Amino acid sequence: MSTESSSPVPAADSSLAAASVRKPRVAIVFGGRSSEHAVSTITAGSVLRAIDRQAYEVLPIGITTDGRWALTADEPARMAITDGNLPSVEQVAESTEGQVTLPVNPVSKGELVYTEPGSVPKALGEVDVVLPLLHGPWGEDGTVQGLLELSGVPYVGSGVLASAVGMDKEYTKRVLQAFGLPVGPYTVVRPREWADEANRPAVRARIAELGFPVFVKPARAGSSMGITKVAGPEQLDAAMAEARRHDPKLIIEAGLVGRELECGVLEFEDGPRASLPAEVMVGEGYDFYDFEAKYIDSSDVQIPAALTEDETARLRALAVEVFEALSCEGLARVDVFLLADGTFVVNEINTMPGFTPISAFPRMWEATGVAYPELIDRLIKAALRRSTGLR
Repeated sequence: MSTESSSPVPAADSSLAAASVRKPRVAIVFGGRSSEHAVSTITAGSVLRAIDRQAYEVLPIGITTDGRWALTADEPARMAITDGNLPSVEQVAESTEGQVTLPVNPVSKGELVYTEPGSVPKALGEVDVVLPLLHGPWGEDGTVQGLLELSGVPYVGSGVLASAVGMDKEYTKRVLQAFGLPVGPYTVVRPREWADEANRPAVRARIAELGFPVFVKPARAGSSMGITKVAGPEQLDAAMAEARRHDPKLIIEAGLVGRELECGVLEFEDGPRASLPAEVMVGEGYDFYDFEAKYIDSSDVQIPAALTEDETARLRALAVEVFEALSCEGLARVDVFLLADGTFVVNEINTMPGFTPISAFPRMWEATGVAYPELIDRLIKAALRRSTGLR
């Protein structure tokens, strides 16, 4: 008979093995150069409060309004709206001159470096995954996603193509139309068209064909930045000037009469699923869901939206179709209108939606059974499972 023991590994050895397993290191990147800098900072504060510190090591990195990557204090309370004042990365940066860099080299495996003028560069260690809580151009539009792809660092959310297409309202609509999905009437005004004053009468006539009111929007911005509801032609030029402060390329959409609805999409192991939908309830005194109504005043969303079972099922199916048509990954929020005849029209998609606990996306998922901390955990784990590069 053999005298070898068939006992399991002693508990002490198991403990040593467990202790040697390092927690995944998550770089939470926020702020950025776009007009949505403050919204991104607010989102980061919310995620820093909720992320499971027992499961993840966290490194907050803010991108200043001039594009510098900075180490920031891990102090979520300083990243909130205070007395109506919006936060910024500059307020929480540990240094006004220090800079974080990520080598564009997959061999470095996410090895971040910190430098200050006159000092020897300091290695900050490897990052296992990036959570890019960035909204708008130079963040949500495929630019940062491209940097992370080149660096070989996994990240939460859509890749370069879906991020770029989802950021550009014109090309979102073009792709959705190619897939046979419903979008409303619109026209695009490119920079050269409006810069040539001799061409402006033709542009105004083209916009008038949509019928007033129309919504004049920056083509590549979010959080309702730079949007104006235009009741008649006499208001058009001022609205164009306001939108052009955010983007030289504009999209003008026909004003649709209907209910404004939102639906979250989250990627699970077996594919994307849609949340229960929300309905936007614009506060008194607002013509539409603009920036102040969203973030400062009394507007809210009703979750779940008061829809029939059939309407809810159709909306959730449509949201997943939009997500798939744009090749999205991770998460997205799909915004639609429900018209009086019962049809849905897709307005736009957000590939990195607002992510504070009071934002529609987390609230929709909480109503669907996924709490805020679990939502963060799911997104990080999905990114860790996914490789960079072609997939």
